[in-house]
Amino acid sequence: MNFSNILKKPGLSGSTLKILAIIIMAIDHFGAVVISQGILGNPAIRADHALWQNWYTFYRITRNIGRSAFPIFCFLLVEGFLHTSNLKRYTLRLFLFALISEIPFNLAISGTLLSPHYQNVFFTLLIGLITIAAADRFRDKPPVQGLIFAAGMVLAYFLETDYDYKGVLLIVILYAFRYNRLQQVIWGAISVFWEIFAVFAFPFIWLYNGKRGIRLKSFFYWFYPLHLLAFWGIAQLLLKYIH
Repeated sequence: MNFSNILKKPGLSGSTLKILAIIIMAIDHFGAVVISQGILGNPAIRADHALWQNWYTFYRITRNIGRSAFPIFCFLLVEGFLHTSNLKRYTLRLFLFALISEIPFNLAISGTLLSPHYQNVFFTLLIGLITIAAADRFRDKPPVQGLIFAAGMVLAYFLETDYDYKGVLLIVILYAFRYNRLQQVIWGAISVFWEIFAVFAFPFIWLYNGKRGIRLKSFFYWFYPLHLLAFWGIAQLLLKYIH
């Protein structure tokens, strides 16, 4: 390992940011699925108020930590758009895994196979990607870009995707300030004030060094549905065996 090169290029690579976001997301979903459903929802735990309160505190900690994952994924989406050599393949991959992830997402979050009123985060990222890709074709026509941005947010809102229009707005902001990291961080942080713990994502985004790092192209795509299924299974076991 050449330590001199590391010293010349400080900061976080894209793969480091992605791994960090995956870990944070897993902590969030552990709270949302395993703790919320498997522990807090268990009658034996609910019967003991003090124990339930302790677990609820832990639940809140995991959810607060998890708020910073989504802005990192949005930032990486914009970086992916700027550097992809095949936008069509990138878009189709997001769409495919949005479909693959929907049943695991529904089971983990809603406890049902079908939940038409809440779609997984891949749909939000997909809409965000299509929105900025369409707007990028009209860089010399700001009014048209504005209409495209609005259409993307409206679509996410009516499809009821995870983070809905607010998620697409964040992607739009990160795209709009794509050539100015400071502006990305400032306006991105302002746009997530409604979810205050999400602002902790932006110091990590600020540290991005522009390097791709190790290849993790497929890992996140498969990790998302598989970890949701695993957490749902753990929650069901806890419901069954905690007495």
